[in-house]
Amino acid sequence: MWPYLIRRILAVIPVLLVVSIIVFLMLRLTPGDPASNIAGDAATTEDIAKLRVQLGLEEPLPVQFAIYIKNLLRGDFGESFYYKRSVISMIGDSVEPTLSLALFTIVIACVIAVPFGTLAAFKQGSWLDRIVMGFSVVGFSVPVFVIGYVLIYIFSVKLDWFPVQGYQNLSEGIAGWAYRLILPSLALSVIFIALIARMTRTSVLEVLNEDYIRTAKAKGLSQTRVLLKHALRNAAVPIVTVIGIAIAILMSGVVVTESVFVIPGLGSLTLDAIQGRDYPTVQALIILFSVVYVMINLFIDLLYTLLDPRIRY
Repeated sequence: MWPYLIRRILAVIPVLLVVSIIVFLMLRLTPGDPASNIAGDAATTEDIAKLRVQLGLEEPLPVQFAIYIKNLLRGDFGESFYYKRSVISMIGDSVEPTLSLALFTIVIACVIAVPFGTLAAFKQGSWLDRIVMGFSVVGFSVPVFVIGYVLIYIFSVKLDWFPVQGYQNLSEGIAGWAYRLILPSLALSVIFIALIARMTRTSVLEVLNEDYIRTAKAKGLSQTRVLLKHALRNAAVPIVTVIGIAIAILMSGVVVTESVFVIPGLGSLTLDAIQGRDYPTVQALIILFSVVYVMINLFIDLLYTLLDPRIRY
């Protein structure tokens, strides 16, 4: 396994290089000028030109890219054009809200989706199965921001159960931290509940037709034991795969959710950086998301060996 693990980790290097090139070119070749955004409407042409020199935007693209890669190899992501702060420190300040939202979301999704998907497969054709499949279709169809505004209207405006917007740091109290995460996590979890429940139902349904399931039933094992020990365990590989994909997709989903609920996480930081054409911040965030995506895929691959002893690397 160790040679496989080393090869996968080394494979991250060319992936990040390709991502860096694509992001670098996309930011600089699309219309818009960071210097103009920072200088404001009242700035003169001379002011903008001086600012471009200060930001290093007057250098040829190959020179800018060489400087960028050199700094990247040293772990230096530069300074934000707009906030005049280290990009690393800005990301550090925004990590906790995003991780908290992602953790709450994936826990809610798994706790709801896996049991209901399993039961839907076990009771195929029943009213429960039809509800789960119907919810899967709705969950995929409705955008996250629509669900968020509906939940805000019902539970915040009408019932006054939850705050409309905002985030509380974990250091300020666990109760308040969790309380403010419930509504945005529910909004974001709908699509992942639909995805995981549908995959769980499909995987368990395939396993229920295997000979060892009929043998387990013939031995007189209870339905609960048959479902948990035999069916769900043998259907775990595709379920874990889709959960891993869901965690990776969360990185893009939090952008919309954090904007709706005004959560100061990586999603909000990404949106602000893109709108302000803050090159260093956007580049660092996309590389961070790429690393997280690759690491999650690697972790899921390694988890396969625990779920299925027949898998070897």
